[in-house]
Amino acid sequence: MKIPLSRIAHARSGDKGDTVNIGVIAYDPARHYQTLLREVTPERVKAHFGELVRGNVVRYELANLGALNFLLFEALNGGGTLSLRTDAQGKTFGAALLGMEIEDPESV
Repeated sequence: MKIPLSRIAHARSGDKGDTVNIGVIAYDPARHYQTLLREVTPERVKAHFGELVRGNVVRYELANLGALNFLLFEALNGGGTLSLRTDAQGKTFGAALLGMEIEDPESV
């Protein structure tokens, strides 16, 4: 069974130049950090955003915080001051990632 990532985690995001930074934090790290590790991979994050992310996606694991941190390179079409996108900043990427479907940890 699939659920949105938002059921087990929240996110914070920002940007620097053309790179988006997204922190994904488990609400209950003891129960859901392993699910984050398994389900929220760099490959799946890149696929979730499709053509918006032209560069690599790098994941950093923060087990002591029950969190993951992602850097999405070449994700802002040059960045806030260069891009003609409606929203050329990374603030909305965290909310968008929370819509990604993952396997329900209760059904695995």
